[in-house]
Amino acid sequence: MAELGLDAVFISQPQNRRYLSGFTGSNGYLLITASEAVIATDFRYYEQAAQQAPDLRLFQATGPMEGWLPGLLTAAGDLGGKRLGFESADLTFLLYRTIRKAVEALSAGQRPRMIATTNLVEDLRAVKGPEELTAIQAAVDLADAALRDVAERIEPGWTEKQAAWEIEKHMREHGGEAVSFDTIVAGGPWGAMPHAYPRDRALEQGEMVVIDMGVRLNGYCSDLTRTLFLGKPDDRFKKVYDVVLGAQLTAEELVQAGMTGEEAHNLAHRVIEEAGYGENFGHGLGHGVGLAVHESPRLARESKDVLVEGMVVTIEPGIYVTGWGGVRIEDMVVIQNGRARVMTHAPKLLGTGGG
Repeated sequence: MAELGLDAVFISQPQNRRYLSGFTGSNGYLLITASEAVIATDFRYYEQAAQQAPDLRLFQATGPMEGWLPGLLTAAGDLGGKRLGFESADLTFLLYRTIRKAVEALSAGQRPRMIATTNLVEDLRAVKGPEELTAIQAAVDLADAALRDVAERIEPGWTEKQAAWEIEKHMREHGGEAVSFDTIVAGGPWGAMPHAYPRDRALEQGEMVVIDMGVRLNGYCSDLTRTLFLGKPDDRFKKVYDVVLGAQLTAEELVQAGMTGEEAHNLAHRVIEEAGYGENFGHGLGHGVGLAVHESPRLARESKDVLVEGMVVTIEPGIYVTGWGGVRIEDMVVIQNGRARVMTHAPKLLGTGGG
């Protein structure tokens, strides 16, 4: 706040609120000044907020925001003419107008000046502390176990939806709070879409299956992709799979602190491009993972984000061919001692279902 010349900040983004306060409820806002931090939430979460954020002052937000926000601003002390930062990337236009209306309801001498901020908390969240790394590793381990379980049992005749449910069921039954995102299971040509959704279609012998999955555990997320083959892999699949695996292993070996996201991306992209599939790798190499499954930094073309010690990112190159299918292999790594330490331990399986 001092570096940006801010006298106070209004935190509305849910993961940022949790990161700063420990409060996990679905409704709440933080107002932070140089001298105190206040958490505003409604009756449903008041007791929970008191337990999870004991060092913050509680403010009960009753009714529409324009009714209680002026009181919150005045309760935080003299903010008249002061610089109040808000999270510009999180607010809808409607919410922004509501906040402006609340500010304008104050007397002229009490009104703060609203200052848009970007990534104020997200940049702090990008670097994980020891407790966060422990929580993330637990989520990674649970996803690994679920993948192993389903990979050993999946067979032709299972539908994509059935495979996705079996994955989620395992994670839920072993402590998972929720999936990090809707599980992707894509058989055959459907795998050519990086973000395909599972269908009622039955998986068939002799086709690839892309599985992209993750779990949220203790608030932290994991992200894992493996590409299986039902039966004996054919030569084309082997070739594409080997290129993707080579690109991934190259990136995991050579990624280091100080690189930009673009430099990291290019480590894998060059391998795929030299194999003749450059145009078939259209997404970024990876992204940060933490309280959200997609957060800073970005590993992608034109990303100037710099990798530093303590960041957790995915390494997930892929090749996608319309009408044929796709191969993606994804691990999570942490930048530690200047290099990428792989956190994911699920086998990089080629065949299953008797193959």
